[in-house]
Amino acid sequence: MNVTDTGPPERAQRFARLYEQTYAALLRFVERRVHPSHAEDVVADVFLVAWRRLDDVPPAADEARAWLFGVAHRTLRNGLRADQRRQALAVRIADSRLTGAAAAGLDPELVARRLDLVQAWRRLSPRHQEALALAVWDGLTAAQAARVLGISPVAFRLRLTRARRALRHHADAAPAPTAQPVATATADTRSMP
Repeated sequence: MNVTDTGPPERAQRFARLYEQTYAALLRFVERRVHPSHAEDVVADVFLVAWRRLDDVPPAADEARAWLFGVAHRTLRNGLRADQRRQALAVRIADSRLTGAAAAGLDPELVARRLDLVQAWRRLSPRHQEALALAVWDGLTAAQAARVLGISPVAFRLRLTRARRALRHHADAAPAPTAQPVATATADTRSMP
């Protein structure tokens, strides 16, 4: 008995839709966590897991994306490219690029603030960087981000609150720009909570 296959089976079609809907977001997610030259390898590993466990992937696109982010997170955490993972969330803004941008007409105070933010980000623990990245860069809800990290939504919200507080603390601890008058700096300090 010869049965002619008129198209890909339903499973393959579902996987193809999942891939098309989530590949770009997953690649961005991974690129922030590993060296860009390794990102596609990690994404390929994640999609291999997705193919093998396709029945476990939630049907809704947003939930599927969060599920894949969770697989990627666990893949990275299990030791794949450990050195690159530690560097992946660091904001990569080259000082020379910013200096060149300032010379090209950007507001020097804006450039100084961005440098302060970069320095504050680098002082954050990887745990705080991860919480902020999931919420801000990846746009995940607390429930979705919690699933990625394998914790409860309440624990994630607490972690995110602490991460925001730590970022604010590090940013506030940055030295004031030298061009700011001393009287203004004193007045601003007194009005701070």
